[in-house]
Amino acid sequence: MTNPLLAPGKGPFALPDFAHITDDDFAPAFEAALSEARANIAAIAETPDAPSFANTIDAMELAEATLDRVAGVFYNLSGADSTPAREALMRDLAPKMAAFASEVTMNRPLFARIETLWNARDTLELTCEQARVLELYYKMFIRSGAALEGAEAERMTAIKALLAVLSTQFSQNLLADERDWFRTLAEDELEGLPDFVVEAAKAAGAERGQSGPVLTLSRSLIVPFLQFSPRRDLREIAYEAWTARGANGGETDNRALAAEILALREERAKLLGYESFAAYKLEPEMAKEPAQVRELLMRVWEPAKAAAEADAAKLTEMLQEDGLNGDLEAWDWRYYSEKRRVAEHDFDEAALKPYLSLEAMLNAVFDTANRLFGLDFKPLDGPFYHPDVRGWEVTRGGKHIAVFLGDYFARASKRSGAWCSAMRSQSKLGGETRPIVVNVCNFAKGDPCLLSYDDARTLFHEFGHALHQMLSDVTYQFVSGTSVARDFVELPSQLYEHWMEVPEVLQKHARHWQTGAAMPEALLQKLLAASTYDQGFATVEFIASALVDLAFHEGAAPKDPMAKQAEVLAEIGLPKAIRMRHATPHFGHVFSGDGYSSGYYSYMWSEVMDADAFAAFEEAGSPFDEATAKRLEECILSVGGSVPADAAWMAFRGKKPGVEPLLRGRGLLDVA
Repeated sequence: MTNPLLAPGKGPFALPDFAHITDDDFAPAFEAALSEARANIAAIAETPDAPSFANTIDAMELAEATLDRVAGVFYNLSGADSTPAREALMRDLAPKMAAFASEVTMNRPLFARIETLWNARDTLELTCEQARVLELYYKMFIRSGAALEGAEAERMTAIKALLAVLSTQFSQNLLADERDWFRTLAEDELEGLPDFVVEAAKAAGAERGQSGPVLTLSRSLIVPFLQFSPRRDLREIAYEAWTARGANGGETDNRALAAEILALREERAKLLGYESFAAYKLEPEMAKEPAQVRELLMRVWEPAKAAAEADAAKLTEMLQEDGLNGDLEAWDWRYYSEKRRVAEHDFDEAALKPYLSLEAMLNAVFDTANRLFGLDFKPLDGPFYHPDVRGWEVTRGGKHIAVFLGDYFARASKRSGAWCSAMRSQSKLGGETRPIVVNVCNFAKGDPCLLSYDDARTLFHEFGHALHQMLSDVTYQFVSGTSVARDFVELPSQLYEHWMEVPEVLQKHARHWQTGAAMPEALLQKLLAASTYDQGFATVEFIASALVDLAFHEGAAPKDPMAKQAEVLAEIGLPKAIRMRHATPHFGHVFSGDGYSSGYYSYMWSEVMDADAFAAFEEAGSPFDEATAKRLEECILSVGGSVPADAAWMAFRGKKPGVEPLLRGRGLLDVA
């Protein structure tokens, strides 16, 4: 029988054959795909024909097509629906995939062909996209160690393999801690919790085979518990368990892994001639160098810290009015902040959630995409990789654009957080290929699923990434969709969040899940008035994480990352009742791969642009201005990485962004 992972996809959209794929299929599929890719790369490197763009770069783009298809399915499933077999295979694959990548980028004859093309680039009559792709290939090989020789080349290969293994282990340790911890909640421990939190806890208990409600480490459950539970002792237990992920001792402890990863990254950068890993990592980004990152973060840190300290003083008063002596603690902040929001804005999360059902917000997301870009969404029948997953065909003017999959509910087999990925990316080389795009979230499952305002924002955020993939219109997969500078990739996602707060979007779609009634105008106005509430807290916990990430990579790798973390937080004066959004042992952005290492700042870097980008719509007189939306698609969403990020931005906006719109959007401008 043909391995379903190696066969062409099923149906008119060539989807993976989820109904017949089993865990036993992955290992042989990878073996066959790697063998095919190796043979293709060898043929390119060893051909006697003189290097040309077609026989080198075009050929490389197509050489790993089967491997890309197999990996696109496997790694999506491993993050969203892990099994012991998939986790074991991930550990086995990590060094193998790293070794293959090193074989390619450190293949001397292959690099010689690319270097020949690079040196002759002005004579090749390349299109703008081809010139950009050649530049990126050349730089990728150089930055991967293609110019190294002898012992240095061997050490670089070994470092990459070690980093792949350690990053995989870090991620799996974190998943294990999140999956294994839960606490049953007795009837009296549900006191003060809104119905939606109780129902979410019951659903979590059922998912874990328990007879009653449980508290888990899913953000969509633990955050509302911290907001609403009057039981300070339970809030402390829950918060400490949440923040102890990856630091519980034993086999799943990530602290030693973090130290080893940082040391290897520093060694890798030094082998390539960089003074630090941060210098190496930031070179191709918009920020270019660590000093630029630090300048932005500290520009926002001071007003954010001042706002957070003022808020902390008020929350401490509320704590003491409840008869509690001592200081405000981290497990108190969300509870008293929620009480203060109700008191000052006459607005609470429980009143809002009935109007933010998942179905209503999906309609809002899709309708916004239709009004901006003319996209239509038609439900597709499965089966997909999990019963919870839903699918849609995306079209425009009757033309197929993409398949979009939504996987929205928390479960023990899914890693925490929310993300967007592509099982297949858009390209035109060798024929038109349209993408299969996946949004994964961790909302508390309910009947119906009611979202918090933060959940709804996450839905819009991840769909902004999905649009970047869907609307991609390039020839080469290497620059398709979200294949852009790390500190540019969050621009489309964070920009799309702005439509969540457009009054006409909420008026149309924020409807009560039972009655269908629109959100009352008074509640809508309270919601919009409270949109910048508690931004001191949110900004401080984010920047603290970003500064620790930068400090880890800016100089010599710390032998004790936890001590370095404490040192950085002391230097900046992190308020006592606020902790990092992601402490080192569970900082998956930084340690579960290189993606956001030295790059966690990029969310804020992109926010500077997204605030300015939405201002372009406001200046045009409408959040749905047709000409501005067209320019956004043509200059940013469709070009992927075929244009340098700063050039793409200037083509859209025509001027450099400033930090003031960001501060205004977070309600911090008056504090600055």
